[in-house]
Amino acid sequence: MLLPTLAVVLGLVLLVWSAEKFIDGAAATSRWLGLSPLLIGMLIIGFGTSAPEMMVSVLAAMDGNPGLAVGNAYGSNIANIGLILGLVALVAPLSVHSSVISKEMPILMLVMLATGLMLLDGFVARWEAVCLLLALVVFIVVSIVRSRNQPEDALVAEVAETLDSKPMSRGKAIMWTLVGLVLLIASSRLLVWGAVEIALRFGVSDLIIGLTVVAIGTSLPELASSITALRRNEHDMVLGNVVGSNLFNSLAVVGLAGVIAPIEAGREVLVRDWSVMTGMTLLMILFAFSWRGRPRRINRLEGGILLALFIAYTGYMVSVVIMSR
Repeated sequence: MLLPTLAVVLGLVLLVWSAEKFIDGAAATSRWLGLSPLLIGMLIIGFGTSAPEMMVSVLAAMDGNPGLAVGNAYGSNIANIGLILGLVALVAPLSVHSSVISKEMPILMLVMLATGLMLLDGFVARWEAVCLLLALVVFIVVSIVRSRNQPEDALVAEVAETLDSKPMSRGKAIMWTLVGLVLLIASSRLLVWGAVEIALRFGVSDLIIGLTVVAIGTSLPELASSITALRRNEHDMVLGNVVGSNLFNSLAVVGLAGVIAPIEAGREVLVRDWSVMTGMTLLMILFAFSWRGRPRRINRLEGGILLALFIAYTGYMVSVVIMSR
């Protein structure tokens, strides 16, 4: 048990570090290529914070552990809203100014409902996974078009400030992008091996491990970037990271894993995990929007509610592991 545990711990540490370097390098490279700050914030940083989930899920699917892949994606979505957004809002209420994020949140809710329909039969077929990837392509194309016509937005200024705080030469940006990507693959391979071994030793499914240990671990880059954004008072970046990451997790992570190997998701995924994920997504949207003159922000009470839901869900999952022994 010692070796798999060390593999998970080392894999997570290396995963978080390499993800940060990959995001910094990719964002700086994109700026050198002339991409707008809005597009970098919506796609490059959103994709980058989901890179750990993507690598882990793809490798898990290739190794014949699709349960770990879907558990990682949905568990990370729950952690992003409950742990990251809830914890950050509990520390400081998050004001919402960006119209771009306001438009993305209903899209995220539609994606949640679509994935629920796919899970009704307890199975994600390859053609359904392809549909998820096609939806991602459509979203990217629309985002590119919108970034050209979008007037000045609060998110644009925050992304530009973030990029200015980490200047890189073109060569250094490309180097860290490549180094980060290679280390992401290596650390994901180590993490998947350790997680599967632990699941086998404890006698629980790889789905449960994916929903708990792996999901929280692969969400650490989002937590790190959100804390950094909060220090700079970049509230829209915090919410944008969560919304963008959850979109990529639901479309790209599950889509890629499902194309590699059809995913057999038991009914508990729909009843338990999807329901919690979708319910928390709906709460996030309700909290972030303005109602009857209410300011557009997620306050401490609402952050506490999201965090409490995450703790309750995680506690229940831990009890499932304990009862299965």
